[in-house]
Amino acid sequence: MEVIFIILPITLGIAALFVGAFVWATRRGQYDDTATPPVRILFRDDDDA
Repeated sequence: MEVIFIILPITLGIAALFVGAFVWATRRGQYDDTATPPVRILFRDDDDA
């Protein structure tokens, strides 16, 4: 039972680190896609035909 008091804060700290890294990456534009929207019309989907 005592191990839970050690593991829980470590786990929450690691989770907070990953959430912080995700927020930082999205604010810096890491996931912005600036290349494919202009050329998306050039690709044909055979499923729509």
